[in-house]
Amino acid sequence: MRCSNPTKLPACVHCFALICFVVVAFLLVCATQGLDGRVWSGWTESHGLHRPEYAERVQFDAFFRTRANTWSNLAYVLVGCYAFVLGWRDSRLRQSSKVPYLLKTPALSIAFGVACCYLGVGSGLFHASLTRFGQQLDVAAMYSPLLVLIAISAGRMLPRIVIGREHQVPTWPLFLLIVGCASWFLFLYKWSMSSTHVLGSLIATMGLTCVHDQMRRRPKLDERWLIASLASLILAVACRQLDIAGLFTGPDAWLQGHAFWHVLTSLSLACMYFYFRSETHSFNSEP
Repeated sequence: MRCSNPTKLPACVHCFALICFVVVAFLLVCATQGLDGRVWSGWTESHGLHRPEYAERVQFDAFFRTRANTWSNLAYVLVGCYAFVLGWRDSRLRQSSKVPYLLKTPALSIAFGVACCYLGVGSGLFHASLTRFGQQLDVAAMYSPLLVLIAISAGRMLPRIVIGREHQVPTWPLFLLIVGCASWFLFLYKWSMSSTHVLGSLIATMGLTCVHDQMRRRPKLDERWLIASLASLILAVACRQLDIAGLFTGPDAWLQGHAFWHVLTSLSLACMYFYFRSETHSFNSEP
C-alpha cells in the first residue's frame, strides 16, 4: 500500500493506542482505590505541600493531593501510546530510500513514547504526592521527550557513520544511548542545576535544529506542525502563569491552569513528533 502522507493515521493506530491508554487509566484507577494520604506519610515533603505554587487546593488527607493536576498527566501517556503504536507499525514497513527517517527508525518512536509515559508518571507522582522525590522525578522527566526529539533531529542530520572504508553504521543506537545517559544524569543531579536553564537550553536546541531543517532544500518538513507546537507551548505557558497568579479558576475547580499546561505541552510534544514524521517523501508499507 502506498501512502503519501506519513502523518495520516489509519484507524488501527487510533484503535490500538486508545485501547492501551484506556487499559493504563483503568489499571491506575483500580490500583489507587481505597488509598489515602497516609501512603505519603513516610516520604519527604516538597515545599509545595504547605506552600503550593499552583492554585489547586491541596487535599492533605487524600491519595491524590491535587486531583486535576494529577489526572491531567494522562495526556502525556496518551501521546506516548500513540508514538509507541506508530513505532511498532513502522517496524513492519517495507523500507525504501524515500521513507522518512523517523519511519525507518521505529526505535526512536518507541523511545519517544516511553519518554512521554515517563513524564506522565513522574509529573503525576509529584502532583499526587507533593513529595521531594516526586518533584525530582517530575522535573527530570520533563527533559526526556525533548532529548529524544533532539536525537531524532540529530539522526536526520547524521543517519550513518562510516567505519573503515565501506562499512556504514546507523547512528540512532548511539543517540539513544546518549539520551538514556543524559536522562539518568539529569535525574541524579536535578537539585544541582537550574531546571529553567536546562529546559530552556533543550528548547533552544530544538529551535535551532528546526531552523536548520527549514533551511534545507530536501527533504522538507511541514512547518505547520512546527507552528502548532509553538502555539500550544505559548498557550501552555500563559495558562501556567495565570494559574500561579491565581487568575485562572478557583482552587476547587477541575479546570486548573496547570492541568491545561499538562494537556497543552503534551499537544506541543505530539506536534513536534508529527513534524518529524512529515518529510515530503512517499513510502511503501505492508497492506
